[in-house]
Amino acid sequence: MTEVATKGYKAVKAEILNRIRTRVWPSGHAIPSEMELAQEFGCARGTVNRAMLELQEEGVIDRKRRAGTRVAVAPVRQAKLEIPLVRVEIESTGVPYRYELVSRDEVMAPEWLQARLSLAAKSKVVHVRCLHFAGNNPFQFEDRWINIVAVPQVTEEPFINNNPNEWLVNAVPFTNAEFAFFASAADGELAGLLGISKAEPVFVAERTTWLGGLPVTFARMSFRSSYRMVSRI
Repeated sequence: MTEVATKGYKAVKAEILNRIRTRVWPSGHAIPSEMELAQEFGCARGTVNRAMLELQEEGVIDRKRRAGTRVAVAPVRQAKLEIPLVRVEIESTGVPYRYELVSRDEVMAPEWLQARLSLAAKSKVVHVRCLHFAGNNPFQFEDRWINIVAVPQVTEEPFINNNPNEWLVNAVPFTNAEFAFFASAADGELAGLLGISKAEPVFVAERTTWLGGLPVTFARMSFRSSYRMVSRI
């Protein structure tokens, strides 16, 4: 009997989530039937069914009669509204996009991040800081923290050529997102990065995403005060 079988439906659920997070089963991928998974894990079909029901309720998978079960895919319309791609946003104005990595570190999550994301003590995260340019002008400074447990493949990504915003959208699905928008005053470092004066107002957007109950990333994006956010539904 396998370890998954002996630990019950929670272990089955965790294994399915792991295969989705690591893109063994990417967005839209067909998941084997309950009978097939029960045979693989050496457990009862009812155990698999309970795990699948919870994943369906959390929006991780889509289950349809006769069509089978697939990893959930956010509709394109929703994805553009919920998770905007900064490259697309810049290029849509007719201005060339450029990306520049400021720093990338693999660290223990600071206490404030543990509290915000409900992470266990000593959880490891990848901290990425980068700039997005519209032509030669700084457009957005991105300060992002990525949960390694949720996205283990991030440890192999240097983010030298790939910006984390776009990489994450392609790397892992999400089921929930939280946004916050506010004005702030630029400190000395942020002012230098955005090419503005210290204490000048900036527009800040914060975004947190989850896969089921597992936190994926927290990001803070800072823009010059002239930035204008537009959403179309």
